[in-house]
Amino acid sequence: MPFPVRLPPPSTTAAAAAATVGAVLAAVALRRYLSASRHQPPAGLSMSAAAGAATTLVAYGKSAQEQELLASVASSVALGEDEPVGEVAVALTYEGAGFDAAAYMSALRARRFGRWMLWTPRIGSTQDLIAWNFAKLPVGVVCVADMQFKGRGRSKNVWESPPGCLMFSFTSQMQDARKVPLMQYVVCISITEAIKELCRAKGLPELDVRIKWPNDLYLKGLKVGGILCTSSYEPKVYNICTGVGLNVDNAKPTTCLNAALQEANPTSPILKREDILAYFFNKFENLFEIFLNQGFQALEEQYYNSWLHSGQRVVVQDAHESKSGSVVTIQGLTPTGYLYAIGEDNKSYQLHPDGNSFDFFTGLVRRKMEA
Repeated sequence: MPFPVRLPPPSTTAAAAAATVGAVLAAVALRRYLSASRHQPPAGLSMSAAAGAATTLVAYGKSAQEQELLASVASSVALGEDEPVGEVAVALTYEGAGFDAAAYMSALRARRFGRWMLWTPRIGSTQDLIAWNFAKLPVGVVCVADMQFKGRGRSKNVWESPPGCLMFSFTSQMQDARKVPLMQYVVCISITEAIKELCRAKGLPELDVRIKWPNDLYLKGLKVGGILCTSSYEPKVYNICTGVGLNVDNAKPTTCLNAALQEANPTSPILKREDILAYFFNKFENLFEIFLNQGFQALEEQYYNSWLHSGQRVVVQDAHESKSGSVVTIQGLTPTGYLYAIGEDNKSYQLHPDGNSFDFFTGLVRRKMEA
């Protein structure tokens, strides 16, 4: 079975050079491993040619070599549970593609994340694709879809995602189990700050996208996106799959990023999915390195600058008790990623979701924190 291309975390100039050499050596090894058995993917597909295929995957890379290697391993991927086996068409180009891969790669500055991209016009779930094929794909790969019909959320919620949304999933790894639950917060910060930086770079009104704990993105009080992180463990490392859905162009039924821009300035240019994705990885790669080396404490101020809840008063239920109605005030996050609050009794509490409510803030359970 093909092995993943593992890249070490960047830190110094020397480490960056070593990472580049390591990536090249791994790529060469992977090419040699695959050369005897792989079948060459078709150079290109058109809309009509791909119409009969269950799923079309188009491989892109920051370099031609990276593109070819990704196409090679993608030819053996599985789509996920309850999906047809073997009905995958892999190509290097796609006539009429709805995503401008060249524009995305041109704006991408990240060295580890997003350099390999699988784009598809329609798929069940980008999250399922990378999760089921983690060991086959290079770490840092991203899968982008124009449409999803089995999009995934928390508590196994499933929905259909229409065109106009930026929908993608990518892979990463970490060794510290204590950091795994906090990964979603790093992604949240990266999304909100990437959108602001992109607006500034394009001379557009700055969009104040906010974080609703734990993993939703809001704009003007309305949800415009969400984040899902899942993990699995293999010896000495956690494999992380992160999925992001962001409403860029669908003004109904609520709102979207470009609708907010048009409201601020009717003649304003619009944001493009390709730029948002590139700016996200440019930002995420930097924050992820800080997170791994210094912990989430180094990012907390940035997180609180974008979230909705400082000083928010909520009604909670006491753990293991049937009575409800206690009021607490949210102060921030606990070291494990739950909400930290102060009660009317001036005691500290950790707030957990009850696991049953669609909105976390209608089903919070409080547990007293040890002094």
